[in-house]
Amino acid sequence: MSLLFSPLTVRAVTLPNRIAVSPMCQYSAQDGHPNEWHLVHLGSRAVGGAGLVFTEATAVQAVGRISPEDTGLWDDAHVESWRRVVDFIHEQGSVAGVQLAHAGRKGSTYAPFAERRGGVADADGGWTPVAPSAVPFHDSYRTPAELDADGIARVVADFAAAAKRALAAGFRVVEVHAAHGYLLHEFLSPLGNHRTDAYGGSFENRTRLVREVTAAVREAVGTGVPVFVRISATDWVEGGWTGEDSVVLARDLAALGADVIDVSTGGNTPTADIPIGPGYQVPFAEAVRRKADVPTGAVGMITDARQAEQVLADGSADLVLLGREFLRDPYWPQRAAQELGVQVNPPRQYARA
Repeated sequence: MSLLFSPLTVRAVTLPNRIAVSPMCQYSAQDGHPNEWHLVHLGSRAVGGAGLVFTEATAVQAVGRISPEDTGLWDDAHVESWRRVVDFIHEQGSVAGVQLAHAGRKGSTYAPFAERRGGVADADGGWTPVAPSAVPFHDSYRTPAELDADGIARVVADFAAAAKRALAAGFRVVEVHAAHGYLLHEFLSPLGNHRTDAYGGSFENRTRLVREVTAAVREAVGTGVPVFVRISATDWVEGGWTGEDSVVLARDLAALGADVIDVSTGGNTPTADIPIGPGYQVPFAEAVRRKADVPTGAVGMITDARQAEQVLADGSADLVLLGREFLRDPYWPQRAAQELGVQVNPPRQYARA
């Protein structure tokens, strides 16, 4: 019996297998609205057999976008645009999940495939990003405005409001994005958080916003909807956020209603020396799972079916999330099933293959 193709029940939702599509920004939306590209992109991965299909980082505020072309759920008008994407994913037997995000100081930047790099000027559709401290991510990025107490309260409220809109659109899983150097991660790490108030300094203070957002999202979605939290388990830089910090935070978030900690790393500084290789982030997912006693998702250069199966067999994680491999092959689960000798039922339109 393959663990990879065994179901996973989290609260009132059962994933048909333990393969998830990791959130991957497409930089193809208009005014926060997903379109045909997102329908085909995400729908193809559902057709391919992924048990859980996450959207890209979906902004809870207009100023929380990474680029002007990011998707959003900061407005009720976005709900209908998402609904047809969500409905199609569910029609294929997959579960649709949304990653709610705020880009923080990494906002108002050009898409990675654009001709220009760095911060987008107001005249070109950009905005002044916000952050825990007025420290830019890079010299080429815009200098953020430091959030005041009212601004922080609005972030918490807007995550909760976006979570309610996600349910209205039909999403069955909600993930809080607290990784990759975006706003919530910026508050966690001393690298970007130089505050001296209740949201800076000590570990308890720096984790306060993530805890408040997680609690608010849990309350917003009720008891039956799974809440994931994606973290960067380490900044890969001395003096930054650490794996030990992540274990403590994971315990705190689980107590507040987080069901799965989705464990990534990095993204909070352009100078990090990251030892990238197959499964390089899996040990962090394992440490969080074992030491914090909370289910985890493993992500990061997981490309092979037997590799993914081993991650689960070793007890390193409860599910695996694939990113770039799904860009290369939307039907990766079908191929993985063949490699592992598992009988799955492809869409009848593809059964001849």
